[in-house]
Amino acid sequence: MNAGGGETGGPRPPRGGRAADAGRRARAAAARRGLRVAELSTNDEFGRVVRLFDGIWHPEPWNPPITAELMRALSHAGGYVAGAFDGPDLVGACAGFLAAPAGEVLHSHVTGTVWPGAGFALKLHQRAWALRRGLSRITWTFDPLVRRNAHFNLAKLAARPEEYLPDFYGSMGDALNAGDESDRLLAVWRLGAPVVARACAGVPYRPASADGAGAALAERDGRPRVLRTDAPAVLVAVPADMETLRRRDPGTAAAWRHAVRDVLGGLMAEGGRVSGFADGCYVVERRPGRVRGRRPAAAAPAIHPATSSSG
Repeated sequence: MNAGGGETGGPRPPRGGRAADAGRRARAAAARRGLRVAELSTNDEFGRVVRLFDGIWHPEPWNPPITAELMRALSHAGGYVAGAFDGPDLVGACAGFLAAPAGEVLHSHVTGTVWPGAGFALKLHQRAWALRRGLSRITWTFDPLVRRNAHFNLAKLAARPEEYLPDFYGSMGDALNAGDESDRLLAVWRLGAPVVARACAGVPYRPASADGAGAALAERDGRPRVLRTDAPAVLVAVPADMETLRRRDPGTAAAWRHAVRDVLGGLMAEGGRVSGFADGCYVVERRPGRVRGRRPAAAAPAIHPATSSSG
């Protein structure tokens, strides 16, 4: 059973103890999947990451997720570049750079995996790496409409989205994002929070406010439907498989993109706090006293036709 919504816990260990515990958790997570996670530092290793990511995203030549030269620079400058290995085979990789405020934040720029459990092992390795350097937060962006990523980031890792970023990267030339706008959520992972420590120990997070929350955006016959609710906590649904929907029905995919941008992005702009992800929905707690003026329940969100450009 998933943990409840509170973020309280026992006494926090000192920074050194927390980093050591994070290291043990990271090694255990990798070992459970038969993996080894390590920092990367050679040009050959960076080239292997480029080939791995090419196989995942199939990018246009002008739009690689990251280059070997940039990974070389990040690694040399003290940034984070790591890989997950199944024996000799590279099955996942992640790269990030130090961000503002200085001495507090690592921004994880890109992560890609082809092995079950490699993503979790990499994130736990990244957390231990950051804690050893005295950092308190890791941030990254993700597509709010990709349900499995939302579940991984908010439930399995207990990160929290703190900003909605419309069309953040502009047009993206790869097989997973082509033909869509690149809206992103900025996830913030507060490394010392008790709820994060529990998630890293294998207890996914489910906010208590999910129970009894009202629906603000729901699915009906595969399409988004905006609903009216005055509930203090609301649910914002996302499609089951946005990546397949983009390929098979770009018009419906665009309708979902703009409905989620309007509802989730709007709630966050009004001060709503995304407390988690449950049952295929974002759970958003409204700021006290704010009830958003939505479209009537009978109205459907506008459909914005997909364009031929990637995004």
